[in-house]
Amino acid sequence: MNFMAKQKLTKDEVRTMVKDENIRFLRVMFTDLLGTIKSVDLPVSQLDKLMDNKIMFDGSSIDGFVRIEESDMYLYPDMSTWLVFPWGAEHGKVARVICSVHMTDGTPFEGDPRNNLKRVLQDMQKMGFKDFNIGPEPEFFLFKTDADGNTTTNVNDKENYFDMEPADVGEDCRRDIVLALEKMGFDVEAAHHEVAPGQHEVDFKYADALEAADNIQTFKLIVKTIAKKYGLHATFMPKPLSGINGSGMHLNMSLFDKDGHNAFYDENDEKQLSQTAYHFLGGLMKHARSYTAICNPIVNSYKRLVPGYEAPVYVAWSTSNRSPLIRIPSDRGMGTRLELRSADPSANPYLAIAAVLEAGLDGLRNQLPPIHEVDENIYKMTSAERDKKDIRNLPDTLHNALKSLAEDDVINGSMGAHIYHSFMEAKTREYDAYRQHVSDWERQRYMDQY
Repeated sequence: MNFMAKQKLTKDEVRTMVKDENIRFLRVMFTDLLGTIKSVDLPVSQLDKLMDNKIMFDGSSIDGFVRIEESDMYLYPDMSTWLVFPWGAEHGKVARVICSVHMTDGTPFEGDPRNNLKRVLQDMQKMGFKDFNIGPEPEFFLFKTDADGNTTTNVNDKENYFDMEPADVGEDCRRDIVLALEKMGFDVEAAHHEVAPGQHEVDFKYADALEAADNIQTFKLIVKTIAKKYGLHATFMPKPLSGINGSGMHLNMSLFDKDGHNAFYDENDEKQLSQTAYHFLGGLMKHARSYTAICNPIVNSYKRLVPGYEAPVYVAWSTSNRSPLIRIPSDRGMGTRLELRSADPSANPYLAIAAVLEAGLDGLRNQLPPIHEVDENIYKMTSAERDKKDIRNLPDTLHNALKSLAEDDVINGSMGAHIYHSFMEAKTREYDAYRQHVSDWERQRYMDQY
């Protein structure tokens, strides 16, 4: 059975599967404000209680959730996310299900990022669209660990983009990641070494927005679990080392109408793009500086968004070159899509997808035109040349990105009031802590000079 297929299982089907596959434990997962996977492990004896939405947890212990006086919350399983992990058979298998968080009165908790994405998707459907498909391209690094299992800064190879390295622990690890994903129902399209030493990418097939966000979280868990078995540490930190490319998570997105047609495609247009595509693109362009805080949410994200390492730095779009923020790949028909190149894998996928969707919907509501296409290499332009073409910079620090987010009611509205205020509070604290830290670079640079 393809466990990743979005087919909600009945209680009897689940009970049968548990018995037939010798499932002994249940891993009940959800995601907090910062994109961290949280889980509760249950013995299989608690299956009926889980399926009856009666699993309770303390919400006050989760970042960005609730205060201690309102801490009781419930986990409602989405049985279409049921899957069985391809390990642990010796003591009985472990099944995973992703949950949404609800209040004691049964209402969806507005601080749950997954519930929030559902809300934005409902707004999209009210505008006459059926699906928002996302094809993510998450990159990651593999680092060696020491004899005590602690992470080092030593990568396991010296290879480059698409290099075919000799059989080593990194190649074996990536192969087993792919095999594990396929056993769990992922349709893996490609797996290869990336530009930087120790850097890898595994691409899997697009899915509707909610399933895509679930898949990203599952992917991260699988990558980290398999890497650990090889004595490696997998990190989705955007820029773990200076002087080499960082890790991105490009988001390929397409909008589908109620008849199942790709709403971005128009065979009669010069570029075979519809007015829907142009207006959606206009929204992505207008709100780019604001959703950067959500798609690039940590201090380290901005060490990647610098010239010279292939990551986008400027707000522009193109069908023909790879330096702008948004690229439109050559596929047309059902494959017509927009590719946002700035997002990185530290982003909470539920919040990031909601933000870019809301930006695009704002473009549709207000029929925003994108600024003109930029075909030249933007990195080689002077500041004056960029100004002449109305090419803005992306924020260069988390602080500046948060300022843009605070000034944009559309994008902070994509988070809802609860998540927005919790996010701003957490990220302001994070940047303040970073600003107060004195680094080795500063000591080496300034202690003898001043």
